[in-house]
This record gives sequence, structure tokens and C-alpha cells, in this order.
Amino acid sequence: MKLSPYVTGLVLISISTVILSTAGLMARMVSLDSATIVVWRGLAGGAALFLVLFVISPRRSFNALVNLGLPGLAVAVITAIGMTFFIIALQTTSVAHVSIIFATCPFVSAGLGLLMLGERPHRGALITSVVALAGVVVMVGVGDAGGFLGDMMAFAMTFCVALTTVVVRRHPEQPVLISAGLAAFFSALVALPFASPVAASGHDIAIVASFGVLGFALGIGLLLHGAKLLPPVETALIGALDAPLAPLWVWLFLGEQLDRATVIGGTVVMAAVVFHVLADLRRRDAQAKAARS
Repeated sequence: MKLSPYVTGLVLISISTVILSTAGLMARMVSLDSATIVVWRGLAGGAALFLVLFVISPRRSFNALVNLGLPGLAVAVITAIGMTFFIIALQTTSVAHVSIIFATCPFVSAGLGLLMLGERPHRGALITSVVALAGVVVMVGVGDAGGFLGDMMAFAMTFCVALTTVVVRRHPEQPVLISAGLAAFFSALVALPFASPVAASGHDIAIVASFGVLGFALGIGLLLHGAKLLPPVETALIGALDAPLAPLWVWLFLGEQLDRATVIGGTVVMAAVVFHVLADLRRRDAQAKAARS
């Protein structure tokens, strides 16, 4: 059975979110700073992605790279800049502040989608985003007092993520896998001044590189593909599942206990997103049946 573009987008974004949420697990498994992780993850992910593309279809991939339009290049650059802002934010404000600020991404995406695409966000998505934001606040609390610079960097990172989904949605003709590969390399380049890649051990590099290939490259590729098919607010809302999934992987694989706030807040986020997706699918199915009758 052929899936509708909306359902295909839901599947791709959901898989992408699951994959990208493993970043926290990777960080727990190595003794590296965030910038060094980004360098090795970007180099490995970008190299793997381009290797696969050029082995499968060398001529097509070369033409796509050479003829990459400004929107495709913009996606790569914005993604890399957003990752740099994320590093600075983690170093200059509390993790709780970064998590809560990023949880506002659906609202930023909704605003940009309305301004740039003329897509009016569905009220249910906005209500669900408020519930998901509340769940994130329950999970992480308000944290220690954050630094103004770090909070601004977190807002800038959130804006970059939202802007990327809107640009991809507006220019679906762009080769998103090429953009994803360039974003990986660009992110490594911009993180390099903050990193110490040569000082990393072979064990840590191997772990980060593995996650870069299996996690980052694949996750970003699916994210950009899925963002073509969904309204920006929907893409950002499903991405909110990263908050409860990240500590879940650490608990499953490393045995770190989940506190009550994490369990309650994470359950709220997951329930809100799942309920919204199911309700939206029923609404779209009803609209399709009414149109056929």
C-alpha cells in the first residue's frame, strides 16, 4: 500500500528523531568535549554519506553537488551554524535552559512557516506543542541560572533548526543528502577552533565515528527528506521526542537510573506527540472521505 506524503513524512521524521536522540548515549560513552565530538562525528558522517552517494550513483551525485542551488547550500550552512550555537550554548548556560529553549522550536517553526510559506499551523499542533514544552520543563526543571550569552545561543540554535525545516519545505527539489553531507563537514569545520581532535584516543574516535556514520549522517538525511513532506511545526513537534528518548537510551544501555521527574515529564511529551499524530491522521482520513463523497 502506497503511503501518503504526510504519513511518509511522519515515518521519516520519527525514525530520524530516534536515531539523532542517541547522541546523548554517545556522549556518555566517551571522554571528549562537545566540540571534539562534533568534529569527529561530522568528518565520519560526511565522509560516509558522500562515499555511499558516489558509489551508488557517481555521475548523478557529482552533478547534484556541482549544481547545488543556493537553498541547498543554505540548508548545509544553517545546519552547521546551528550546531556551533549548540556547542557554545552548552558551554555557557545550563543544560536545562538549552532543553527548555529548544522545546520552543515548534512555535518558531510555526511562525516561520506562516511568514515564508503561508502555512497556517493547525491549532491542535500548537496546543500539543504547549503540552510538550510543559513536559520538558517537568523533566529538566528550570536549572541553575543560565548565562545570557548561552541562552541567546540556544535561541539562535533553535531558530536555525526551525529555519532549516522551512527552507527544505519551500525548496523540495534540492538534493537533501548532498546538503546533509556538506552540513556534516561544515559542522566539523566550525567546531574545530573549540575542539582538540588530535588529543582524542583511538577508542573514543571509533565510537564517535560509528555514531557519526550510523546516527548523524542517516539521521540528518532522513530529517531533511521528511521535512519536505510535513509542515514545519509538525517536524519540530515530533523532534521534541528527543527529550524523553535521550535519557531512555542511557538507561537501557548504561543502566543510569531515571528520576521521577524524567519519567513523568517524558511520558507527558511522548503522550502529547503520539496523541496529536493519531488525532491528526484521523482528521485527515475524515477529510479525505468527505472529499470523495
